[in-house]
Amino acid sequence: MAIRDFQRMIHERYYATDSARGAAKTFLWFSEEVGELAHALGKLEKGTPDRANLEEEFADVLAWLTTLANIAGVDLEQAIHAKYIADGGPEGTK
Repeated sequence: MAIRDFQRMIHERYYATDSARGAAKTFLWFSEEVGELAHALGKLEKGTPDRANLEEEFADVLAWLTTLANIAGVDLEQAIHAKYIADGGPEGTK
């Protein structure tokens, strides 16, 4: 699935609810998911990973980030291309 297709799917399924909630409250949901991902990564670092949960948290973070992009009117595929692909991408380390 292309990034644009994923963003479109998230928009079709959730935009009405997400836009009504607004960017600030949606960012709080996103932050909670990042925290859950941090917890799952902590388990990985400790040598006690829950692979299914880790994958689920990565998916949740991506979905909520995409939701924020939809609310803000940002085309993620275009933004990624402009930042990381066009003209060879940024120099240095990320």
